[in-house]
Amino acid sequence: MTIDVSTLAEPRAKRFLFPLFCLSGYLIAVAYGATFLLSSLVTQRGGNESDAGLIISFAMVSTIILVLLTGHISDAIGYPRAAGFSGLVLGLSCLGFAFAPGTGFEMQAFGLLLGCGWGVFYTLGPIIITTITPPEKRVRYFSLLSGTMMTGIGTGPIMGRLIGETGLPLEATFVVAAIACFLGGGIMFYLNNPINDLAAANGSKTVSRLSLGSAVKVLKAKSIFPIVMVGLGGAIFGGLSSFQTSYAADKGLDYSIFFIGFMSAAIGCRLLLAGIITRRDPHTMATLLTGLTMLSIVLFLFQVDGVVSYLLAAIILGVGYGLTYSVINGQAANQAPDGHMPQSLMLFSLSYIVGVFGFPLFAGNLIVESGMSGLLYVILGISLVSFGIAIMRLLVPSLR
Repeated sequence: MTIDVSTLAEPRAKRFLFPLFCLSGYLIAVAYGATFLLSSLVTQRGGNESDAGLIISFAMVSTIILVLLTGHISDAIGYPRAAGFSGLVLGLSCLGFAFAPGTGFEMQAFGLLLGCGWGVFYTLGPIIITTITPPEKRVRYFSLLSGTMMTGIGTGPIMGRLIGETGLPLEATFVVAAIACFLGGGIMFYLNNPINDLAAANGSKTVSRLSLGSAVKVLKAKSIFPIVMVGLGGAIFGGLSSFQTSYAADKGLDYSIFFIGFMSAAIGCRLLLAGIITRRDPHTMATLLTGLTMLSIVLFLFQVDGVVSYLLAAIILGVGYGLTYSVINGQAANQAPDGHMPQSLMLFSLSYIVGVFGFPLFAGNLIVESGMSGLLYVILGISLVSFGIAIMRLLVPSLR
Protein backbone atom coordinates (compact mmCIF):
# COMPACT_ATOMS: atom_id res chain seq x y z
CA MET A 1 0.00 0.00 0.00
CA THR A 2 1.37 3.45 -0.96
CA ILE A 3 1.02 6.32 1.49
CA ASP A 4 0.57 9.68 -0.23
CA VAL A 5 3.04 11.64 1.86
CA SER A 6 2.83 14.55 -0.58
CA THR A 7 -0.45 15.63 0.97
CA LEU A 8 1.57 16.55 4.04
CA ALA A 9 4.38 18.32 2.20
CA GLU A 10 5.02 22.01 2.76
CA PRO A 11 8.17 23.99 1.91
CA ARG A 12 9.59 23.83 5.43
CA ALA A 13 8.16 20.47 6.45
CA LYS A 14 10.26 17.33 6.35
CA ARG A 15 9.49 15.04 3.43
CA PHE A 16 8.90 12.10 5.74
CA LEU A 17 7.01 13.97 8.43
CA PHE A 18 4.07 11.60 8.68
CA PRO A 19 6.10 8.34 8.52
CA LEU A 20 8.37 9.70 11.27
CA PHE A 21 5.32 10.70 13.28
CA CYS A 22 3.99 7.15 12.94
CA LEU A 23 7.39 5.71 13.89
CA SER A 24 7.33 7.80 17.06
CA GLY A 25 3.84 6.52 17.80
CA TYR A 26 4.98 2.93 17.25
CA LEU A 27 7.97 3.22 19.59
CA ILE A 28 5.99 4.88 22.37
CA ALA A 29 3.19 2.33 21.97
CA VAL A 30 5.71 -0.51 22.47
CA ALA A 31 6.16 0.73 26.02
CA TYR A 32 2.43 0.85 26.63
CA GLY A 33 2.05 -2.66 25.20
CA ALA A 34 4.71 -3.93 27.58
CA THR A 35 2.48 -2.92 30.51
CA PHE A 36 0.12 -5.75 29.55
CA LEU A 37 2.74 -7.96 31.19
CA LEU A 38 2.33 -6.19 34.54
CA SER A 39 -0.03 -8.92 35.71
CA SER A 40 2.70 -11.53 35.16
CA LEU A 41 5.33 -9.30 36.74
CA VAL A 42 3.20 -8.70 39.82
CA THR A 43 2.40 -12.42 40.11
CA GLN A 44 6.10 -13.28 39.95
CA ARG A 45 6.66 -10.88 42.85
CA GLY A 46 4.01 -12.54 45.00
CA GLY A 47 0.96 -10.45 44.12
CA ASN A 48 -2.22 -11.28 42.21
CA GLU A 49 -4.51 -9.81 39.55
CA SER A 50 -6.11 -7.49 42.08
CA ASP A 51 -2.72 -5.94 42.86
CA ALA A 52 -2.00 -5.53 39.15
CA GLY A 53 -5.39 -3.91 38.59
CA LEU A 54 -4.71 -1.42 41.38
CA ILE A 55 -1.37 -0.42 39.85
CA ILE A 56 -2.95 0.06 36.43
CA SER A 57 -5.85 2.03 37.90
CA PHE A 58 -3.42 4.63 39.26
CA ALA A 59 -2.76 5.48 35.63
CA MET A 60 -6.41 6.48 35.26
CA VAL A 61 -6.10 9.07 38.03
CA SER A 62 -3.05 10.76 36.52
CA THR A 63 -4.52 10.53 33.02
CA ILE A 64 -7.68 12.37 33.99
CA ILE A 65 -5.63 15.17 35.52
CA LEU A 66 -3.16 15.37 32.62
CA VAL A 67 -5.77 15.22 29.86
CA LEU A 68 -7.60 18.09 31.53
CA LEU A 69 -4.30 20.01 31.50
CA THR A 70 -3.08 18.83 28.09
CA GLY A 71 -4.70 21.70 26.22
CA HIS A 72 -3.09 24.26 28.53
CA ILE A 73 0.31 22.57 28.21
CA SER A 74 0.02 22.29 24.43
CA ASP A 75 -1.04 25.91 24.05
CA ALA A 76 2.10 26.89 26.00
CA ILE A 77 4.78 24.66 24.41
CA GLY A 78 3.10 23.21 21.31
CA TYR A 79 1.64 19.78 20.53
CA PRO A 80 4.87 18.06 19.39
CA ARG A 81 6.92 19.08 22.43
CA ALA A 82 4.10 18.03 24.77
CA ALA A 83 3.95 14.66 22.98
CA GLY A 84 7.74 14.33 23.22
CA PHE A 85 7.73 14.94 26.96
CA SER A 86 4.95 12.37 27.36
CA GLY A 87 7.17 9.78 25.67
CA LEU A 88 9.99 10.49 28.11
CA VAL A 89 7.62 10.17 31.07
CA LEU A 90 6.27 6.84 29.82
CA GLY A 91 9.84 5.59 29.42
CA LEU A 92 10.56 6.49 33.04
CA SER A 93 7.44 4.57 34.05
CA CYS A 94 8.72 1.43 32.32
CA LEU A 95 12.11 1.77 34.02
CA GLY A 96 10.29 2.10 37.32
CA PHE A 97 8.32 -1.11 36.75
CA ALA A 98 11.60 -2.88 35.95
CA PHE A 99 13.51 -1.80 39.05
CA ALA A 100 10.94 -0.98 41.74
CA PRO A 101 10.78 -3.70 44.41
CA GLY A 102 7.63 -5.63 45.28
CA THR A 103 4.12 -4.70 44.23
CA GLY A 104 3.28 -1.83 46.57
CA PHE A 105 3.65 1.92 46.74
CA GLU A 106 6.60 2.24 44.35
CA MET A 107 4.79 0.34 41.59
CA GLN A 108 1.66 2.40 42.14
CA ALA A 109 3.70 5.60 41.83
CA PHE A 110 5.06 4.45 38.49
CA GLY A 111 1.49 3.59 37.52
CA LEU A 112 0.78 7.30 37.91
CA LEU A 113 3.63 8.05 35.50
CA LEU A 114 2.19 5.50 33.07
CA GLY A 115 -1.01 7.51 32.87
CA CYS A 116 0.86 10.80 32.49
CA GLY A 117 2.89 9.44 29.59
CA TRP A 118 0.52 7.30 27.55
CA GLY A 119 -2.57 9.38 28.28
CA VAL A 120 -1.03 12.59 26.94
CA PHE A 121 0.52 11.03 23.84
CA TYR A 122 -2.62 9.09 23.05
CA THR A 123 -4.64 12.31 23.33
CA LEU A 124 -2.32 14.46 21.26
CA GLY A 125 -1.74 12.05 18.36
CA PRO A 126 -5.16 12.53 16.69
CA ILE A 127 -5.17 16.26 17.47
CA ILE A 128 -1.83 16.69 15.69
CA ILE A 129 -3.28 14.89 12.67
CA THR A 130 -6.19 17.34 12.51
CA THR A 131 -3.72 20.22 12.27
CA ILE A 132 -1.72 18.76 9.36
CA THR A 133 -4.41 17.07 7.25
CA PRO A 134 -7.61 18.26 5.52
CA PRO A 135 -10.96 17.09 6.99
CA GLU A 136 -11.71 14.64 4.18
CA LYS A 137 -8.51 12.70 4.84
CA ARG A 138 -8.54 12.64 8.62
CA VAL A 139 -10.18 9.25 9.08
CA ARG A 140 -7.62 7.69 6.75
CA TYR A 141 -4.69 9.19 8.64
CA PHE A 142 -6.30 8.35 11.97
CA SER A 143 -6.36 4.76 10.75
CA LEU A 144 -2.72 4.83 9.62
CA LEU A 145 -1.53 6.28 12.92
CA SER A 146 -3.68 3.97 15.04
CA GLY A 147 -2.51 1.02 12.93
CA THR A 148 1.15 1.74 13.62
CA MET A 149 0.42 2.38 17.29
CA MET A 150 -1.49 -0.90 17.49
CA THR A 151 1.58 -2.56 15.99
CA GLY A 152 3.61 -1.12 18.85
CA ILE A 153 1.08 -2.19 21.45
CA GLY A 154 1.15 -5.75 20.13
CA THR A 155 4.94 -5.72 19.86
CA GLY A 156 5.34 -5.07 23.60
CA PRO A 157 3.91 -8.39 24.89
CA ILE A 158 5.40 -10.40 22.00
CA MET A 159 8.78 -8.84 22.71
CA GLY A 160 8.37 -9.94 26.32
CA ARG A 161 7.73 -13.50 25.18
CA LEU A 162 10.84 -13.49 22.98
CA ILE A 163 13.03 -11.94 25.69
CA GLY A 164 11.77 -14.61 28.10
CA GLU A 165 12.96 -17.30 25.66
CA THR A 166 16.52 -15.97 26.01
CA GLY A 167 16.44 -16.60 29.74
CA LEU A 168 16.39 -12.94 30.70
CA PRO A 169 13.95 -11.85 33.43
CA LEU A 170 10.66 -10.18 32.60
CA GLU A 171 12.05 -6.88 33.87
CA ALA A 172 14.32 -6.76 30.81
CA THR A 173 11.24 -6.26 28.64
CA PHE A 174 10.41 -3.05 30.45
CA VAL A 175 13.99 -1.79 30.07
CA VAL A 176 13.91 -2.36 26.29
CA ALA A 177 10.45 -0.74 26.13
CA ALA A 178 11.80 2.30 27.99
CA ILE A 179 14.59 2.70 25.44
CA ALA A 180 12.07 2.52 22.59
CA CYS A 181 9.95 5.12 24.34
CA PHE A 182 12.87 7.53 24.75
CA LEU A 183 13.61 7.22 21.03
CA GLY A 184 9.95 7.89 20.18
CA GLY A 185 9.91 10.98 22.37
CA GLY A 186 13.10 12.21 20.74
CA ILE A 187 11.52 11.95 17.29
CA MET A 188 8.63 14.13 18.45
CA PHE A 189 11.06 16.84 19.56
CA TYR A 190 12.75 16.58 16.16
CA LEU A 191 9.39 17.06 14.41
CA ASN A 192 8.42 20.10 16.47
CA ASN A 193 9.23 22.78 13.89
CA PRO A 194 7.96 20.90 10.78
CA ILE A 195 4.62 20.12 12.44
CA ASN A 196 4.16 23.67 13.75
CA ASP A 197 5.08 25.15 10.35
CA LEU A 198 2.61 22.91 8.54
CA ALA A 199 -0.15 23.62 11.05
CA ALA A 200 0.45 27.36 10.65
CA ALA A 201 0.41 27.06 6.86
CA ASN A 202 -2.91 25.21 7.05
CA GLY A 203 -4.38 27.77 9.43
CA SER A 204 -5.01 24.91 11.85
CA LYS A 205 -3.60 26.36 15.05
CA THR A 206 -6.42 26.64 17.56
CA VAL A 207 -6.85 27.03 21.30
CA SER A 208 -6.99 23.52 22.73
CA ARG A 209 -7.52 23.99 26.45
CA LEU A 210 -10.48 22.12 27.88
CA SER A 211 -12.92 24.07 30.04
CA LEU A 212 -16.16 23.08 31.70
CA GLY A 213 -18.12 25.11 29.16
CA SER A 214 -16.40 23.51 26.14
CA ALA A 215 -16.81 20.03 27.63
CA VAL A 216 -20.54 20.59 28.18
CA LYS A 217 -20.93 21.85 24.63
CA VAL A 218 -19.20 18.78 23.20
CA LEU A 219 -21.22 16.40 25.37
CA LYS A 220 -24.48 18.03 24.29
CA ALA A 221 -23.66 17.39 20.65
CA LYS A 222 -23.78 14.11 18.72
CA SER A 223 -20.09 13.68 19.47
CA ILE A 224 -21.15 12.27 22.85
CA PHE A 225 -22.01 8.93 21.23
CA PRO A 226 -18.50 8.07 19.94
CA ILE A 227 -17.08 9.41 23.21
CA VAL A 228 -19.21 6.96 25.22
CA MET A 229 -18.56 4.10 22.80
CA VAL A 230 -14.78 4.50 22.94
CA GLY A 231 -14.90 4.35 26.74
CA LEU A 232 -16.80 1.09 26.56
CA GLY A 233 -14.34 -0.20 23.96
CA GLY A 234 -11.44 0.82 26.18
CA ALA A 235 -12.90 -1.22 29.04
CA ILE A 236 -13.21 -4.24 26.73
CA PHE A 237 -9.69 -3.88 25.41
CA GLY A 238 -8.18 -3.09 28.81
CA GLY A 239 -9.92 -6.00 30.50
CA LEU A 240 -8.94 -8.54 27.87
CA SER A 241 -5.38 -7.33 27.27
CA SER A 242 -4.29 -6.59 30.83
CA PHE A 243 -5.24 -10.08 32.04
CA GLN A 244 -4.65 -12.10 28.89
CA THR A 245 -1.72 -13.81 30.56
CA SER A 246 -4.12 -15.09 33.24
CA TYR A 247 -6.69 -16.20 30.65
CA ALA A 248 -4.05 -18.07 28.63
CA ALA A 249 -2.68 -19.73 31.77
CA ASP A 250 -6.18 -20.97 32.67
CA LYS A 251 -6.53 -22.47 29.19
CA GLY A 252 -2.99 -23.88 29.05
CA LEU A 253 -2.20 -21.65 26.06
CA ASP A 254 0.52 -19.19 25.07
CA TYR A 255 -0.66 -15.59 25.58
CA SER A 256 1.46 -14.41 22.62
CA ILE A 257 -1.04 -16.15 20.31
CA PHE A 258 -3.68 -13.63 21.36
CA PHE A 259 -1.46 -10.63 20.70
CA ILE A 260 -0.23 -11.98 17.37
CA GLY A 261 -3.78 -12.66 16.17
CA PHE A 262 -5.27 -9.46 17.52
CA MET A 263 -2.40 -7.26 16.34
CA SER A 264 -2.24 -8.77 12.85
CA ALA A 265 -5.98 -8.38 12.31
CA ALA A 266 -6.22 -4.86 13.77
CA ILE A 267 -3.21 -3.61 11.84
CA GLY A 268 -4.17 -5.27 8.58
CA CYS A 269 -7.71 -3.93 8.73
CA ARG A 270 -6.70 -0.40 9.72
CA LEU A 271 -4.06 -0.15 7.01
CA LEU A 272 -5.79 -2.05 4.20
CA LEU A 273 -9.54 -1.73 4.80
CA ALA A 274 -9.87 1.66 6.47
CA GLY A 275 -10.22 3.41 3.11
CA ILE A 276 -13.08 1.10 2.12
CA ILE A 277 -14.79 1.37 5.49
CA THR A 278 -14.67 5.17 5.52
CA ARG A 279 -16.50 5.31 2.18
CA ARG A 280 -19.45 3.42 3.67
CA ASP A 281 -22.11 4.71 6.04
CA PRO A 282 -20.28 5.02 9.39
CA HIS A 283 -23.36 4.04 11.42
CA THR A 284 -23.84 0.82 9.47
CA MET A 285 -20.15 0.05 9.83
CA ALA A 286 -20.16 0.80 13.57
CA THR A 287 -23.09 -1.59 14.06
CA LEU A 288 -21.46 -4.42 12.11
CA LEU A 289 -18.09 -3.97 13.77
CA THR A 290 -19.38 -3.74 17.34
CA GLY A 291 -21.32 -6.90 16.56
CA LEU A 292 -18.06 -8.62 15.58
CA THR A 293 -16.47 -7.47 18.83
CA MET A 294 -19.36 -8.99 20.77
CA LEU A 295 -19.00 -12.24 18.80
CA SER A 296 -15.32 -12.48 19.71
CA ILE A 297 -16.13 -12.24 23.42
CA VAL A 298 -18.68 -15.03 23.06
CA LEU A 299 -15.92 -17.13 21.50
CA PHE A 300 -13.54 -16.36 24.37
CA LEU A 301 -16.24 -17.43 26.80
CA PHE A 302 -17.51 -20.62 25.20
CA GLN A 303 -15.39 -21.81 22.28
CA VAL A 304 -11.68 -21.38 23.00
CA ASP A 305 -10.21 -24.81 23.65
CA GLY A 306 -7.01 -24.78 21.63
CA VAL A 307 -4.61 -22.74 19.54
CA VAL A 308 -6.85 -22.44 16.47
CA SER A 309 -9.97 -21.28 18.31
CA TYR A 310 -7.85 -18.94 20.47
CA LEU A 311 -6.30 -17.37 17.38
CA LEU A 312 -9.68 -17.08 15.66
CA ALA A 313 -11.25 -15.25 18.61
CA ALA A 314 -8.29 -12.86 18.74
CA ILE A 315 -8.51 -12.16 15.01
CA ILE A 316 -12.24 -11.42 15.16
CA LEU A 317 -11.64 -9.09 18.10
CA GLY A 318 -8.89 -7.34 16.13
CA VAL A 319 -11.18 -6.79 13.14
CA GLY A 320 -14.18 -5.66 15.16
CA TYR A 321 -12.47 -3.52 17.77
CA GLY A 322 -9.74 -2.27 15.45
CA LEU A 323 -12.06 -0.90 12.78
CA THR A 324 -14.73 0.32 15.19
CA TYR A 325 -12.14 2.54 16.80
CA SER A 326 -11.20 4.11 13.45
CA VAL A 327 -14.84 4.79 12.57
CA ILE A 328 -15.82 6.41 15.86
CA ASN A 329 -12.57 8.39 16.08
CA GLY A 330 -13.54 10.08 12.83
CA GLN A 331 -17.06 10.69 14.16
CA ALA A 332 -15.69 12.36 17.30
CA ALA A 333 -13.71 14.77 15.12
CA ASN A 334 -16.28 15.44 12.43
CA GLN A 335 -19.37 15.66 14.68
CA ALA A 336 -17.79 18.03 17.18
CA PRO A 337 -19.40 21.46 17.57
CA ASP A 338 -17.81 24.21 15.46
CA GLY A 339 -14.48 25.29 16.90
CA HIS A 340 -14.42 22.47 19.45
CA MET A 341 -12.71 19.63 17.58
CA PRO A 342 -9.61 19.54 19.86
CA GLN A 343 -11.84 19.44 22.94
CA SER A 344 -13.96 16.66 21.43
CA LEU A 345 -10.85 14.59 20.70
CA MET A 346 -9.55 15.22 24.22
CA LEU A 347 -12.78 13.95 25.73
CA PHE A 348 -12.70 11.02 23.30
CA SER A 349 -9.22 10.12 24.52
CA LEU A 350 -10.14 10.71 28.16
CA SER A 351 -13.11 8.37 27.85
CA TYR A 352 -10.92 5.68 26.32
CA ILE A 353 -8.23 6.05 28.98
CA VAL A 354 -10.78 5.86 31.80
CA GLY A 355 -12.01 2.61 30.31
CA VAL A 356 -8.64 1.06 29.53
CA PHE A 357 -6.98 2.06 32.83
CA GLY A 358 -9.98 2.25 35.16
CA PHE A 359 -11.70 -1.01 34.31
CA PRO A 360 -8.72 -3.27 35.19
CA LEU A 361 -9.10 -2.35 38.88
CA PHE A 362 -12.59 -3.83 38.84
CA ALA A 363 -11.50 -6.63 36.52
CA GLY A 364 -8.61 -7.73 38.75
CA ASN A 365 -10.84 -7.98 41.80
CA LEU A 366 -13.46 -9.82 39.76
CA ILE A 367 -10.92 -12.42 38.60
CA VAL A 368 -9.84 -13.05 42.18
CA GLU A 369 -13.46 -13.46 43.31
CA SER A 370 -15.14 -15.10 40.29
CA GLY A 371 -12.42 -16.22 37.91
CA MET A 372 -11.88 -15.29 34.27
CA SER A 373 -15.35 -16.44 33.25
CA GLY A 374 -16.91 -13.88 35.59
CA LEU A 375 -14.84 -11.14 33.96
CA LEU A 376 -15.77 -12.28 30.46
CA TYR A 377 -19.48 -12.19 31.25
CA VAL A 378 -19.14 -8.58 32.42
CA ILE A 379 -17.16 -7.68 29.29
CA LEU A 380 -19.86 -9.30 27.18
CA GLY A 381 -22.43 -7.06 28.89
CA ILE A 382 -20.31 -3.99 28.11
CA SER A 383 -20.10 -5.00 24.45
CA LEU A 384 -23.90 -5.37 24.35
CA VAL A 385 -24.28 -1.77 25.55
CA SER A 386 -21.91 -0.52 22.85
CA PHE A 387 -23.73 -2.58 20.22
CA GLY A 388 -27.04 -1.12 21.43
CA ILE A 389 -25.78 2.45 21.02
CA ALA A 390 -24.60 1.67 17.49
CA ILE A 391 -28.00 0.17 16.54
CA MET A 392 -29.82 3.12 18.08
CA ARG A 393 -27.82 5.58 15.98
CA LEU A 394 -28.37 3.47 12.88
CA LEU A 395 -32.15 3.29 13.28
CA VAL A 396 -32.93 6.79 14.64
CA PRO A 397 -32.10 9.48 12.03
CA SER A 398 -32.07 12.33 14.57
CA LEU A 399 -29.15 10.67 16.40
CA ARG A 400 -26.93 10.40 13.33
